[in-house]
Amino acid sequence: MSALDFVVLIGSMLGIAIYGIWRTRGRRSLETYLHGDRKTPWFAIGLSVMATQASAITFLSTPGQGYLGGLGFVQIYFGVPVALIIIAIFFLPIFRRLNVYTAYEFLGRRFDSKTRLLGAALFLVQRGLGAGLTIYAPAIVLTTVFGWPLDLTIICSGLLVIIYTVAGGSDAVTVTQKYQIGIIFAGMVTAFCLLVAKLPAGLTFTDTLALAGGFQKLNAVNFSTSIHERYTFWSGLLGGTFLMLSYFGTDQSQVQRYISGSSLREGRLGLMFNAVCKIPMQFSILLLGVLIFVFYQFEPPPLFFNPTSTQYLAAHNADEKLRVYEADFNSAHAQTRQQLESWLKARHDGDQSAATTAFAAATVAHQQGEQIRAAANDEMPAKKTGATANDADYVFITFILHQLPHGVIGLLVAAFFAAALSSKSAELNALGSSTTIDFYRHLIKRDATDAACVTASKWFTALWGLVAIGFALYAHLAENLIQAVNILGSIFYGVMLGLFVVAFFIRQVGGTAVFWAAVAAQSLVFVLYFNLTISYLWYPLIGCGACVLLSLIIQAALGATNKSAPAS
Repeated sequence: MSALDFVVLIGSMLGIAIYGIWRTRGRRSLETYLHGDRKTPWFAIGLSVMATQASAITFLSTPGQGYLGGLGFVQIYFGVPVALIIIAIFFLPIFRRLNVYTAYEFLGRRFDSKTRLLGAALFLVQRGLGAGLTIYAPAIVLTTVFGWPLDLTIICSGLLVIIYTVAGGSDAVTVTQKYQIGIIFAGMVTAFCLLVAKLPAGLTFTDTLALAGGFQKLNAVNFSTSIHERYTFWSGLLGGTFLMLSYFGTDQSQVQRYISGSSLREGRLGLMFNAVCKIPMQFSILLLGVLIFVFYQFEPPPLFFNPTSTQYLAAHNADEKLRVYEADFNSAHAQTRQQLESWLKARHDGDQSAATTAFAAATVAHQQGEQIRAAANDEMPAKKTGATANDADYVFITFILHQLPHGVIGLLVAAFFAAALSSKSAELNALGSSTTIDFYRHLIKRDATDAACVTASKWFTALWGLVAIGFALYAHLAENLIQAVNILGSIFYGVMLGLFVVAFFIRQVGGTAVFWAAVAAQSLVFVLYFNLTISYLWYPLIGCGACVLLSLIIQAALGATNKSAPAS
């Protein structure tokens, strides 16, 4: 990175952080620290919800997912509009009317203390682990850009976010997220435009789509009914609806964003903003990855995108097997490029037969190259002894550092850090809030003053930040980051949603029945996940359905209850 890149990166990050702390100076009551000032307009809510959900993982890892798997990953978001409409109609009015600090307070009022604590505990475990992944993502960027040790980078970047979050609270998160998302969008749009400009001069937009489609990268919708295929229209629409309903409706990091609105209408408009924009945004990020794939069909790609493996390869150039792998991979890529150039010429000349033959040969050469890459990856000692991320997570940052001009590199790195800061601070703030309200004030010190709770929330926020750092240090991922986050959520979110579905809609079920139903349902999800090969998108539906069904069965065995839910 050049001096210009550092100016762009440091100036944007420090400017936003200082602004957030300055804007929220003097707001230290429990209400404003956890909820904000309750004056947030709908567009700020919408951007805050989007920024909380779209972490650095989204912008760093999703293009790599598009590079490897094409557009099919977008199907996971098909349930977002449905989920947000349901939340706007049912969830949001109850949360606002009861004036709760956390979503799990509602479970305590509707059922009992143990059910509230179970819901809060499920959130804390899932979000605490997920927060570790959001620390890991920007650490990848720093490690790649500066060559710093990964563990040291995780610790330093994690501590930076902890300080920012503890200092500002919920309000600092909300007032800065619109600027952070602005940097993110500016960076991604700039990268998209420069990538299109760097494609070969003779390659038209139609040619680009035809090439990507020929390599099966544009298959955005898969109508297969197999439950073993990870991403299909049905798993996205049904399982994805339950996953997104669970995340946006029961995860405190999101609930805390939209209940801070100045009115019910503002909160609903903020949610509808995301219902409209989420799928196009994710589609665009995946398309960026597809275009990077096309770019690397004409420009030499590295054998490994992971810089650790690349550095090992350079340092062990005398290793005969590695040199053979690298030479064979470069030869396969040269053949792929040669055949694609022949395909492009034949396509423009109108020779369909020659174009078909050339593209088939290019496909074979590309497959051979990918097989060589996989074999070389299996041979890498660095991969076997220390690597902790999927190679796909490094695709986008590698393209940025090697292909984009200075200044733009700083902007893109700033975009990753803006995404990390916005999502991570929201997560830590929610973890601290839930621990304080649902455990500290509910169990440990019931007579705690607001000032004591603010202090406790800061300490718990810092503690959860340290837990997240610890998880990031020891996490070894088989999946790439964006998939790992969704898999983790799918395991826990379904049962959390089941608790709220029973609370909202099944008035005859009491706390004891739903508590044991949730415990059994979560156990069932664990057993199924470790023993079945079905798509992880089905687990939120399974967890929610099992919780609801078992609560009805257990309640029937226990007898009728007079406990009823608050009217919606």
